Amino acid sequence: MYGGDVLLRFNISTAEEAKSLAEASDTLLLDVWEFTDDWVDIRLAQELVPSLLGLLPKSMQRSHVPLLRERELAQAIFDTYPAPREHAHNLQAATAVPLPPNQRPIGPAPQPKGAETNIFFDDYQPLNVIHPWMRLLSSLFTTHVRLVNIGKSAQGRDIPALRIGVHPTNDDDPQPSTRKTVLITAGFHAREWISTSTANYIAYTLITGFGKVPSVTNLLQDFDFVIVPTMNPDGYVYTWETDRLWRKNRQQTTIRFCQGMDLDHSFGFQWDGSSTAGNPCSESYAGESAFEAVEAKALADWALNETSQNNVEFIGLLDLHSYSQQILYPYTYSCNDLAPGLEDLEELGYGLEKAIRRAHGHVYEVLPACEGNVAAASGEKKSYLPQMENRGGSGLDWFYHELHVRWAYQLKLRDRGTYGFLLPKEHIVPTGKEVVDAIMYLGEFLQETYMMREKTDAGESQHAKKEGDESRPAVHEEGEEASRLPSEDSWLLVEDLEPEHQPDLKRRRVR
Repeated sequence: MYGGDVLLRFNISTAEEAKSLAEASDTLLLDVWEFTDDWVDIRLAQELVPSLLGLLPKSMQRSHVPLLRERELAQAIFDTYPAPREHAHNLQAATAVPLPPNQRPIGPAPQPKGAETNIFFDDYQPLNVIHPWMRLLSSLFTTHVRLVNIGKSAQGRDIPALRIGVHPTNDDDPQPSTRKTVLITAGFHAREWISTSTANYIAYTLITGFGKVPSVTNLLQDFDFVIVPTMNPDGYVYTWETDRLWRKNRQQTTIRFCQGMDLDHSFGFQWDGSSTAGNPCSESYAGESAFEAVEAKALADWALNETSQNNVEFIGLLDLHSYSQQILYPYTYSCNDLAPGLEDLEELGYGLEKAIRRAHGHVYEVLPACEGNVAAASGEKKSYLPQMENRGGSGLDWFYHELHVRWAYQLKLRDRGTYGFLLPKEHIVPTGKEVVDAIMYLGEFLQETYMMREKTDAGESQHAKKEGDESRPAVHEEGEEASRLPSEDSWLLVEDLEPEHQPDLKRRRVR
């Protein structure tokens, strides 16, 4: 299918160049893979290269380099699919959990494996393997895993999730306590296979680490993690069966031969579908109205129901994407509006980056999502334009603003463009490991932020109650809310690297 296509990187230096490239890409309906304020990656047929260059200014005629040439692109696509095996491994082997005694074959008992050596993570896995794998995990680890259903896709497929966590009971409290929950989503864009495999890696590490790894056990006793590996199951199946580089969902639009909507721009907060309205063929088409995309509506409805009916408080969001190695925080829709708690988001973002970097030395940028969704900054005015895709209606902004998820991030995983969406399977485990390190850092931070504060509040309440019993009812005066951030020193996980390996750690101060 892609035998005659190439992947080109255009280096851009001015907003005018970015504007020309954005308009040309839109005119030719090209597939923009990724963009920063320095470069843009575009996939197109080799015969369209002269047409594209003809729409660009002279300064850009020689500003591009090939990342993947014709045959290289086709080979990279082929290499992401599982390699044939001499002996097929069944699902039980993939989970590395021994069978019940009456079902075990004669011979040596299998040795439990960690995620690093589990064959499930040797390859990217199709949906018809992932969903049974999730069901099996929920049936084998009933003490701390439940399989839940977020809703249905446009084509009627389930959107399953794993809720991982221990629910303690308190006989002295007739009302169940609010369950603080971290939501991890992946696979909004179908071709971003590394996001789905990373979500699965996180789930498996947490599930199998409970009761064995003290830090994991403590984390799951304090919080729930809801992990959704395939938010776009229809599109994901389509990438396996028809078009490896499909991005959107598979929902019918007003044009029969242009199916699909961009789920990550279909949410109701600051929805900005007007730029692609009437053009369902656009890769960023967000529908004709907010929440028209079925899967986005299902996730929002499920989350609202969890908070209103099931006593859930979402305190964290990690939305996994690829590629470009970025940690993005709200807002996506505009760089002119600053998110409340901006400094806190930046601080935690740099902590996550340092945790990732210590795993394999890969450096991630930490920046507001609006800067991660533009092609160039416009000089001294600090205005960001033009858009390579519409920025409003993101899930990140909706959860942060509408559901008040205080610690909300989008992680764009490996790499920086060598392979792009076609990241070789050898990166599955290393990428999973570095994001698990970030999850553990996030967990430690949340424990300091919430659990220590709750224990302090509980201790003060008990002390006041005791004094009240001895003399008079305790009177509580409202005071300033204690800072939820740990001390500055607690942000340092590892020794700083040499200056040349450090990202820009200057914090943006809000006056």
